[in-house]
Parts: sequence; structure tokens; C-alpha cells
Amino acid sequence: MDRGEISQTGVIVSFRQFVVIALAVGSSVPAAADDFSDTFIGYRYGTRFREPNNPNDIAKNIVQFSHASTYRYGSNYLNIDYFKSDSKDPASGADSGGAAELYLTYRNQLQYGNVTGRPLAFGVIRDVALTAGFDLNTKDTTMGPRKQVIVVGPTVKFDVPGFLDVGVWYYRERNHCGIPPCLEPGAHSEITFNPTYLVNATWGIPFEVGSVPLKFQGFVNFVGSKGKDYTNHDTAKETLMRTSLMVDAGQVVASHKGTVFVGVGYEYWHNKYGNPPEVGTQVNAPQFQVEWHF
Repeated sequence: MDRGEISQTGVIVSFRQFVVIALAVGSSVPAAADDFSDTFIGYRYGTRFREPNNPNDIAKNIVQFSHASTYRYGSNYLNIDYFKSDSKDPASGADSGGAAELYLTYRNQLQYGNVTGRPLAFGVIRDVALTAGFDLNTKDTTMGPRKQVIVVGPTVKFDVPGFLDVGVWYYRERNHCGIPPCLEPGAHSEITFNPTYLVNATWGIPFEVGSVPLKFQGFVNFVGSKGKDYTNHDTAKETLMRTSLMVDAGQVVASHKGTVFVGVGYEYWHNKYGNPPEVGTQVNAPQFQVEWHF
């Protein structure tokens, strides 16, 4: 085996190790005086997801674990999504049903005001931070993606109710392709893409309509071209947005504020995975969404 190649079993083990590391980092840092922590389990469901080279709309059940907390010098964020597709997005192997995917995201922020004792605030800017982190995924399809991403760069924190962060980050991705075109002579089953940039905006804005408490939340990522792909074609610029409008149902029904949220979400993905416009690379997927915070 070439040193650049990693077995599927090896990637799953690495993925689990990174989950443990991320959880340890998030729980072991010293607490801030005004420490904040929010952990929830969520569920999303939609029927209009798409995958490259697949002409079908795909239904997916998505279970989410998410944790955000502050510490003395900044904040941590960890998110793990488990996606289970219907049979229109098949797993590899005969009669194996729909594909399953795990996707982990971890981000750490060093916030200027926390480190120096004086926020770099002016106008609508609350502070600035240095963000660093990684993404990992694995999926049991014939393609067998094993995404490994590192990001690092500055983030501007805006002075709004809730939060609004906008960052411009260095982005580097390594991935795997197991389908026949990637196994041809001159192609690549393992590839480390060219460095590029990622523009990220993340937000969570609470508000009320009459007496109904709501929050508008989500993120958008704009990733630059990553150079050549597995078959030596140019990659395209990529945009992914996931957003949702949620009602604080726990407060409305039982006066338990911030515990149970119910709402609708939407995923927009242009040039999915950096593929140029073709079958399955454009996603417009409304979703039903629930969160239980504890």
C-alpha cells in the first residue's frame, strides 16, 4: 500500500480518535468567569437531498450532537452529524440499503479580548478572534469519501443579539475516491487538494414575534477552487448554506426556556464537493428540525 493511502478501517479509527480528542479538548480547558455552555441533540429530516452523479432526490434522517462553550481565552465548538440515506443513495455492497455518513466539525477560537483583557471593539464589531479547527468524515458508499480538512484564520465577531461571526480562513483538504474513474492510470484515489480559502459566516439570532420566542440560526461556507480533482479536472468554487428558523417550544408549551426547539430548515449547496454544475451537485433541500438542549 502506498504511504498516501489509508484503509477504510483506519479512517474510521482515526475518526473515532478525533471525536475523543475533540471532546477532551472541549471539556478540559479552564472555564471563563462568564462561562457559557450549550449542548444539544438534534434531528433533521428532508426528502430533496442530492449527491453527485445521482439523478434522484434522496431522503435523509440526520441525528446531530452539538456542543459550544467558552473558556478563559475563547470558545470551543464541536458538531457531529450522522446521516442515514434512503435506498436512492445506496451503500456499497449488494442489498446494503441506504448509505450512512458521519461528519465531524471542530473549531477553537482565541478571542482577542479574552487574551488581552480588552476587546478590539469598534462600531458594529464586538471583537476579533483567531479560529482554527478541522473537519472529518466517512461514508460507506462505493465512492468512500474520507474527508480531512484543516482551517485557520481570522474571525470578526459582530455586536448583534446572539452572535454573528464572519471569518476568512486558510483551507486545506485531503480526500478519497473509490469509484472506477479515480482508479484509472493517471487518476488519483487519494488526493491532497491545493490550499485555498474559506469564507465562513455563522449566526444565531434570538427574537420574538409577539409573545412567541424564536431564533434564526445557521452558517454559510464559500470555498475557493481547490485545483485539480481525482481525474485531473478543475474543481469549482463551492457554496454551502444550512439555516433554520426555530420556535422555543419548551418555553411556549411548558415555560422551560431554551430546552426544546422545533422548526424548519433549509440546505443550499452549489457545486457540491467542488464539482462543477452537473447531475446531483446542486442541492435545495427544505427540512423539518428538532433540538433538545440539556
